[in-house]
Amino acid sequence: MVMLDTAVSAVLSNKRRANALKALGVVTLQDALTYYPFRVTDPVPIRHLREAKLDQSMAFGATVRAIRIMPMAQRRGHRLEVIIEDISDSSTASLIFFSYKKYFVDWMSTRLKVGTDIVVQGSPTYYNDRLQFTHPEIQVVGEDCANLESGLASVSRPRPIYHANSRISSQHIHETILGILRMLASHEAIDSLQTKDPEEGPLAVIPVEELTAKIPDILPDTIIEGNALLHRAQAFLSIHEPDSVPAFKAALATLRFEEAFVSQTALLRTKSDAKLTPALPCIGEQSDAFVQEFIASLPFELTNGQREVMTDIRDDMAHPYPMQRLLQGEVGSGKTIVSIAAMLRAVGADQQAVLVAPTQILAEQHYQTLKRMLSQNADESGSTSADTPLSSIPVVLLTGGMRLAERRKALAVASSGKPCMVVATHAAFSKTFQAPNLGLVVIDEQHRFGVEQRNVLRNKSEHAPHLLVMTATPIPRTAALTWFGDLDLSWLTELPGGRKPIRTTVIEESNASMMAKMFVHVRQRVDAGERAYIVCPRIDEENSDADAAQGPSSPTSKDSQRHSQRSEDDLGFDDFDEFTVADADDEASSQALPPLHSVTTIASRLAGLPQFAGLRITTLTGRDDDETKTRVMQDFSSGKAPIIVATTVVEVGMDVPQATCIVVFDADRFGLSQLHQLRGRVGRGGKQSWAFFVSRAQPESIAAQRLDVIRDSTDGAEIAQADMELRGAGDVLGDAQSGGQSSLKLLRVITDAKIIAQARSQAEELLESDPQLTHQVQLAGAVLDFMRGNERFLTST
Repeated sequence: MVMLDTAVSAVLSNKRRANALKALGVVTLQDALTYYPFRVTDPVPIRHLREAKLDQSMAFGATVRAIRIMPMAQRRGHRLEVIIEDISDSSTASLIFFSYKKYFVDWMSTRLKVGTDIVVQGSPTYYNDRLQFTHPEIQVVGEDCANLESGLASVSRPRPIYHANSRISSQHIHETILGILRMLASHEAIDSLQTKDPEEGPLAVIPVEELTAKIPDILPDTIIEGNALLHRAQAFLSIHEPDSVPAFKAALATLRFEEAFVSQTALLRTKSDAKLTPALPCIGEQSDAFVQEFIASLPFELTNGQREVMTDIRDDMAHPYPMQRLLQGEVGSGKTIVSIAAMLRAVGADQQAVLVAPTQILAEQHYQTLKRMLSQNADESGSTSADTPLSSIPVVLLTGGMRLAERRKALAVASSGKPCMVVATHAAFSKTFQAPNLGLVVIDEQHRFGVEQRNVLRNKSEHAPHLLVMTATPIPRTAALTWFGDLDLSWLTELPGGRKPIRTTVIEESNASMMAKMFVHVRQRVDAGERAYIVCPRIDEENSDADAAQGPSSPTSKDSQRHSQRSEDDLGFDDFDEFTVADADDEASSQALPPLHSVTTIASRLAGLPQFAGLRITTLTGRDDDETKTRVMQDFSSGKAPIIVATTVVEVGMDVPQATCIVVFDADRFGLSQLHQLRGRVGRGGKQSWAFFVSRAQPESIAAQRLDVIRDSTDGAEIAQADMELRGAGDVLGDAQSGGQSSLKLLRVITDAKIIAQARSQAEELLESDPQLTHQVQLAGAVLDFMRGNERFLTST
C-alpha cells in the first residue's frame, strides 16, 4: 500500500530521476510533497494572434496549416517551421524549432499534422516581418471545444518553479510531484500517468476528496476553521498546481502556519515535559547569604536588569524541576555577575556548579574572575586562610591543556561531590569528569556547543541540574521565540555605569589617507598605555582559518552554490517577495571578491609601517597551542606586546580593560552580529574606545549597507534584526537554526513573526486542554517527527 512514507524509488521506475531527486533530499513521497516551489510564474494571458505584443508571453488556440523542415545552412541540424492560423480568425504566425537531432523534428512534424488543433504558449517576436514563436510550449488537443478550453486553461495558469540542478529540471520535478499526487488520488502507477499521450487530452483534474484519505489534516479542525486555512490535501494541490496566484498564496499561508503550529507545539511540549524531570531545589538561608555577600562586595551598583534576572533565576532554582533559562545580554552587560550569583545559590544549597566556556582562554579568564571576586585564598583541596564564607568555596579549573597531575586533582574535587565551582572547557564533556552532586550548569556562548554536549552534563548527576544558557550574540526576539521557545528568556540591555559608547568608523581600504590616520591614532593610544586588536579572517594566504572560531567565509559561497544548482527553468520569473529568501550579497553572483586578508600578511605589513616602529606586535590564531595562547595573552595584557594581530579567536572571552582600539580587516565579509561581538572587546575599562571596520565593499552594495547599520547603532537586537533582513536568517543564525537543515521549509523568522506568535498562542490553548495530544493523533505524530528531525537544534531533550 502506498503511503506518504513510501520511498520515491519504489513508485518511480525512472531510476535516474529518482536518484536526482534523492540528491535534493527527496527520498519519500512526503519529502516530494514538501519540496515546495520557491516561486510561481505570473498567469499567462489568453490572446488572439492579432493582439500579440512583442516579447510578452501569451497563450492561444490555433490550427496547423503547413509544415516545412529545412537543414540549417551555417551549422549542423534542422529547422522546423510550422505555419499556424488563429482558431478564431485568419491571423497567422510561424512556430520555429531548431534541433541537431533529426528524430526530434520528425517527431514534432508527426505530432503537428496539417489540420491539427493545438494550444500554444510562448513569447512572440518578428522575423522578416512575420510574427513567430521560437520553441513555444505546445499541447495537441482534439476538435472537442472542452478539450481546447481545458488546454488553454492548463498552459495559461501559474507555473510553480522549484530549486533544481543540472541533473533534474524544475519542470521534471513538477511533473513528478503531480504524478505522485495523481497516484495517491487514483491508485494508478505514477509512470502510466506521466507518460499519458498528450493527444488524448490533458490529464484529469486531481480529485481532492480522494487525496484526503492519504493526506489527512495535521492541524485540528478548530484551528483550520478559526484561521481560515485550507485542508492539507487542498494546500498541497494548490501549491504544486495552483489555479491562480491567490490560490498559491492561500496554500502557502496554510502550510506556513502549519509549520509554525507544529514547531511551537513541539517547543511547548518540550518545555512542559522538562517540569516532569526531578531536580534539587537550590534554596536556603546560606544560598541567600552567599548572594547578598557577593553583591555587597561588588565595587559598583547592579543594573535594574541584573537584579530582575537574578530574581527570576532565584525563583527558577527554587522549583523541584530544572530551570531552563536563556540569558541574552549585550557585550559587557554583566552576564558574568548574574551567572556567579546563580552558581553561589547552587553551592549555598550544598551542590556543585559548572561553568562551561568554549575556549581555554575564556575558561581561564572566568576562573581568575571567580577567584578574584570571591577573594579566594583557598587551594583546590578546599583549605582556606580567609575568614569570609565566600572564600571557603573551592574553585576548580578543568581544561584539556592542563598537566596530568593538575587535571587529576581537579577531577578528584569534582568527583568527591563536595560543593564547589568548576570552570571547564569541553573537558567537562569527557567520561573522566564526574560531578555526582551537580546542581547547576552554566553554558557560556551557547552557539559554540551542541545539545548533545549539554545533555552529557545533565547525566553527570543523579538529578537533572538547573540550566542557565548565556549568549552575547544578538538574537532578535522573534528568532529567540522560534528557536529557544522551550527556554525562559531573559534580556540584559543596560550597560554598567561608566561605560562610554564605542566610536565606530568604517574605512574604505583604498583610502590611503584614512588608513594612515587610523594607524597613527592606534599608535597614539598605545603610547598612552592602551592596547589594540587587529583582526583578520584568515591565518595565512594558503589556508582559511578553519581553526579560528566562527571566521567568515566568502558571502558568495552558499549563494553561488545555490545558483549553480538552478536550471534555466528557475530563472527569469518574478518572485513573490513574501516567499523568496534574499541572497546574502547582491554582488556575490556578479563578480569575484578579492582574497581575504591573513594574520601573517597583516602582521608583517604592520611591522614595516613607520607608525609602529619600536613596538612589539604579537599574533594569535586557532592553530596556536594552549601554552602559546596563554603566553601571548599575558604579553598583550601586560603591555609587552601592546598590539595583537589575531583571527576571530578573540571574539569571545577576551577581557583586557586596557584595550581601546580594534581594527577589523575585511569587515564587509563578516556578519553584523560577529562585528558587534568583536567591537565588544574594547571599552571594557571605562576609557573612550574606537572600532575601525576596514572594508572593500562596493558603494551601495548590501555589504556596504550592513556596515552602515553597525556604524550607526550599538543596539545588539537592532543590529541582529538588520543583519537577518539584509543577509537572511540562514547566514545569521546558521542554517540549522533557520530552516536550512531542519524540518522547517517555509517559515521565515523575520517576515513571519506574527504567524509564529499567533501559532504559539493557539498551541498553548490546545495543550492546556490536551497536554499529551491524546485527541490529536496526526498532530502528535507531526510533533514527534519534528522533534526527531530537529533534536540537534532543540535545547532540551
